[in-house]
Amino acid sequence: MMTPLIEFRNVYKIYPMGDTEVHAIDGISMQVQKGEFLAIVGQSGSGKSTCMNIIGCLDVPTSGQYLLDGKDVSHMNDDEQAEIRNKKLGFIFQQYNLIPKLTVQQNVELPLLYAGLSEREQAERALASLERVGLRDKAKNFPNQLSGGQQQRVSIARALAGNPSIILADEPTGALDSKTGKEVLQFLKKLHKEGNTIVLITHDNTIAAQAERVIRVHDGRVVYDGESDISKFATVTYAGDDEEGDV
Repeated sequence: MMTPLIEFRNVYKIYPMGDTEVHAIDGISMQVQKGEFLAIVGQSGSGKSTCMNIIGCLDVPTSGQYLLDGKDVSHMNDDEQAEIRNKKLGFIFQQYNLIPKLTVQQNVELPLLYAGLSEREQAERALASLERVGLRDKAKNFPNQLSGGQQQRVSIARALAGNPSIILADEPTGALDSKTGKEVLQFLKKLHKEGNTIVLITHDNTIAAQAERVIRVHDGRVVYDGESDISKFATVTYAGDDEEGDV
């Protein structure tokens, strides 16, 4: 049987709050295979962002195991997590997170610099990645000279430059108008068809429906894991709940 690229085994993330505990993740188990396009969807406070932080090695579980490509990374220290992020993960953020004083090419090169690549290899990879998103001709421009959609494509190029095992997209259309947002989603679909593994984090059911598989989280638990049919996942909460989830 194929080893899952991402696997949660009974993962909990618990935060103390005064005399009580908040279970941001409350015993989640899930698997993601290489080459999947998965959306994790849920309202604010559902636990989806905590899932993203653990998948992205930005946080560790309180208990349970997180396996990345078969390796237990649940309780790595900061340096070990940073190495995993550099080698296996590419991040696409809602606010692009581009550095204004650096050119487009320099922004894409930045994670490659931290990975210890030579200047020549940094440049080659950055330009090739910009070519993939149709922005090689903007390599010497600065972020403020680009549209929002172009800036998001630069952040996608930056995520791709390190040849990551997983592309993590956190609300990637949140800062864009609907037309540009659709273009970015179409580009993510294109990357998926090219064989990339994509995990999309969103609160928006219509965006989640663009993935091939959806996991819906509610109060830190998985309440749906299946096909991206909006009529099936949009309102489900717990079996027996009286109220619907967010739509």
